[in-house]
This record gives sequence, structure tokens and C-alpha cells, in this order.
Amino acid sequence: MSVMRLGYIHLRVTDMAEAKNHYANTMGLYEMKAEGNRVWYKGWDEWNHHSVVLEEGGVGVIKYGFKVEYEDDIAVIEKRAQDFGATVERMSAGENPEVGDGIRIHTPSEHVFEVYHHMTEVSTEVGTHNPEAFPRHLVGIGAPCLDHSLLSTDDPALMEKFFIATFDYFTTERVATSLDDDADTIAVWMTNNNIYHQMAVLKGPQAGIHHFAFRLEDWNEVGRAADLMAMDDVPIDIGPTRHGITRGRTVYFFDPSGNRNEVFAGGLLSHRDRPMVTWTADQVGKGIFYHARELNERFTTVFT
Repeated sequence: MSVMRLGYIHLRVTDMAEAKNHYANTMGLYEMKAEGNRVWYKGWDEWNHHSVVLEEGGVGVIKYGFKVEYEDDIAVIEKRAQDFGATVERMSAGENPEVGDGIRIHTPSEHVFEVYHHMTEVSTEVGTHNPEAFPRHLVGIGAPCLDHSLLSTDDPALMEKFFIATFDYFTTERVATSLDDDADTIAVWMTNNNIYHQMAVLKGPQAGIHHFAFRLEDWNEVGRAADLMAMDDVPIDIGPTRHGITRGRTVYFFDPSGNRNEVFAGGLLSHRDRPMVTWTADQVGKGIFYHARELNERFTTVFT
């Protein structure tokens, strides 16, 4: 059974015109479909139909989609989620445009996870036959793909157990109140492959989202992204800087609705036998913002 990756995030935005300007012109995503109050986007190096869905009417996350390797994996995850005590319902092909049959899980954190195997395949911008390194005419930051997300819940330890039990995830890093075995969990970073974290979980509001991230290649691209954000008057939360946790390079910023975005480059590779890293609460500033070694107020209080 294999959850291959975070396939899409479906978000609310307050003003679609402003959101489209941000995600298309600053982030450089490609508009794939527009219907009613929704727009579907993908990055230039993504081969499935979409990875970001915007819906006008509010802020915050509506649901996440996770793609599995085999169609039979859907039934396995369905049973695992039900055994965990989560509510699961079937979804039919077409309920989400370009997405096949699957299941919809109502998680302990009150988020909605959709699990599917099929999504319409499209070409990456550079194709698959003798491709160039990147498209010549990128717009704005030119984000190639969706990378990860950090969700919030009032019980991070329970959500960690859910990811392990249903998706076969493992924890790469943790923030805890202490190094004691009975310490409370504040946050976890989790994956089931070599991407160091596909999802992270932080103590905070139920059904909340802290941020979602787009992958860039290196420090230079992160710095260039920050310059473009300044040109476009995008509110920057922090950065460019480095994380202690994951060792990734980052800029955090906000879309026009107040949903926090991130561009992320580098970071560790994960392996199931790599020892998990634990950070204590008194060192979380160093863990999140390695250079400044302290958190700003927005980072710990703004969720959508």
C-alpha cells in the first residue's frame, strides 16, 4: 500500500481576481480550468491536471487530496481509516474534475482528506522527450510543483498516530515539551518516502492550516522569489532564511486572502531507518528560524 504524495490542496479565497493574480502572476502557476467560483492550477513540472484548487468564499483549507500508487490501495486505506475510527465515504469519478473514484476521510483533526488513484495526466511544460532544464518563458517565481503542507489540530499526537495507521507515514522530526518519554507533542514532520516531510502537524486550531509550500531548486531561487514578492507587494512573514528543522531554505508569505504560502528548497532526504530528530520547546525558535533563532508573533498565531 502506498500513498505516493500530496496531490492537491483545495483552498478558500476571499477575492478570486486578487487570488488569480497572486497564484498565476506571482507564483507562476498555470490555470488549467475555471468553473463557477473555482479555479484549478498546476506547476510547470507537474504532470497531473492540478495541484491547487481555489474556491471563492472565505479563507482556509477545504480539503487535501492524496494520490495512491494502485487502485486497490484505496480500499486498504478505507479499512485502515475506519479501523482507526474515522468517518469514511466513497467519492465518484467526476465529483472533483479530472479525478477518479476514491474515498473521503474525515480525520481526527476535522480536516477532509480525499484519496484517489487516477487524475488526468497532462504534459509537464518541458515534456518527457529530451526535455530542457526549465521552460524559457516562466512567469514570476515559476513554482514547479506543490511540496508539502502544515495543518493544525488540538491533538498533534493523535493525528500523528492517524497518519501512521492509515497512510503508513513515519515521523522524521518532532517538537516536544521535553526529551522525556511522556513529553507532550507540539508538532511533527511526517512522510512515507524520501521527501523529508509531505505533511506536518502543529498544535493549533482544529481543521486549520498554517501553510502550504511550493518547491524551488536552491538558495538562489528562494532569494529571487523574495525579490519578486517585494516587487509585487506580497506580505512576507519571514525570510529568506534557513530552517533548523528539515534544514530547508525558506520564505513564508501570505496570499491576498491571508492564507500563508511558503517557497522551500533543499532539506534533508528521509529514510525509514534514519533516527528521528527531537527538538525541545525551548529551542523551537532555532528549529524553525535557524538564523534569527526566535519566532515572530505571526508565525505562532496566524492560522486559516
